[in-house]
Amino acid sequence: MKSLATQFRSFNGCIRLLMVQQFTINTAFYMLMPYLAVHLADGLGMAAWAVGLVLGVRNFTQQGMFLIGGTLADRLGYKPVIVAGCVLRTLGFGLLGFVDSLPALVVASATTGFAGALFNPAVRAYLAQEAGQRRVEAFAAFNVFYQAGMFAGPLVGLALLTADFRLVCTVAAVLFLALTLVQLRMLPARRATEASESRGVLADWRTVVANRPFLLFSGAMIGSYVLSFQIYLALPLQAHRAFPGSGDAVTTALFAVSAAVAVAGQLKITAWARAHWSSQRAIVCGIALMGAAFLPPLFASGTVTAGTGPLGWFAALASLFTAVALLGLGTAVVYPFEMDTVVSLAGGRLVATHYGLYNTVSGLGITLGNLTTGAVWDAADRMGRPELTWLALAATGAVCAGCVGLLARSGRLTPQPEPEPHLTAVTS
Repeated sequence: MKSLATQFRSFNGCIRLLMVQQFTINTAFYMLMPYLAVHLADGLGMAAWAVGLVLGVRNFTQQGMFLIGGTLADRLGYKPVIVAGCVLRTLGFGLLGFVDSLPALVVASATTGFAGALFNPAVRAYLAQEAGQRRVEAFAAFNVFYQAGMFAGPLVGLALLTADFRLVCTVAAVLFLALTLVQLRMLPARRATEASESRGVLADWRTVVANRPFLLFSGAMIGSYVLSFQIYLALPLQAHRAFPGSGDAVTTALFAVSAAVAVAGQLKITAWARAHWSSQRAIVCGIALMGAAFLPPLFASGTVTAGTGPLGWFAALASLFTAVALLGLGTAVVYPFEMDTVVSLAGGRLVATHYGLYNTVSGLGITLGNLTTGAVWDAADRMGRPELTWLALAATGAVCAGCVGLLARSGRLTPQPEPEPHLTAVTS
């Protein structure tokens, strides 16, 4: 933690504010969203299809609107788009706790999704521009705050749930309202290094879509996002399969381990990788490690019962915790260099728009990847071959790492010339 504090203080006030802001955003988001489905189904008595609709609308709205959010950030400046996103989250989270009709819940869900589409690309573009040549270091520290918020949020939400779900929504909305006020007062107004008002939106989009190395990189990285999402899908499913009576407790512990790897090790991992590898090699090795994370469950995929000996219990637990630790380690290696590569392939121009499209591509990839993973899981269960799921995920990591490696060797990931580093201030 001492190195984190030192690193944190070494950045300017804008970057420090963005990091604290991301911790607050994730805390507020994850204190509510993991419990929303239960509230809709049990608290409001909604049918499963209606619950799926409400949750799906949020995800679809966010993933589908990332490009819009990034474009607005490049054209209007980062601050107003970030503030607008936090205002919408305030309204959306407030509504989720106090409405009970399906149309109103769909509106609230769409509002929260569009909010994320607004501030996510803007925050990353703002951070990249402020950090300049220290982008990798900045994104490494940023990920610590990001992961810490993901860990703290569910714990805070669980504590508040003992009172009422409305209290959870109210506190989450108040946190976003407080963020809005802090940003209005303290966040300097910045915009893209090269503003694009003279061109139309379609011209900006054509510029991004014409960036073939960026598109190839975006496609190649889809597999890494599918793998990282398995902390929410395959690994919890395995926890419940291996420990039928204690699956929730084991899953909670898995999340804790994943967050601990990032919070405790991110800065040291990034420093070591920078000292020994190029950015491209760090990404390749990190993704390969993410794929290898799904090999340990191959050796302990059975169900633990009352008759299982200590060795069986240990093997089942060790395989899951090893998988999560390796997945977290690989993600920590990849993330800062991945974020930096998006900026370098964009040549420092229309960065938020590039991030927006990148997020949309990865989001769609996660959706398709989850459907495929679920189908493989069910088919493997029917065949009595649970190891097929883990082999498929490990193969996904190998293919993804190979694709990025091929792009690197072909020179397609060579950084593009960037504009002279300067910050364009605008009036609030």
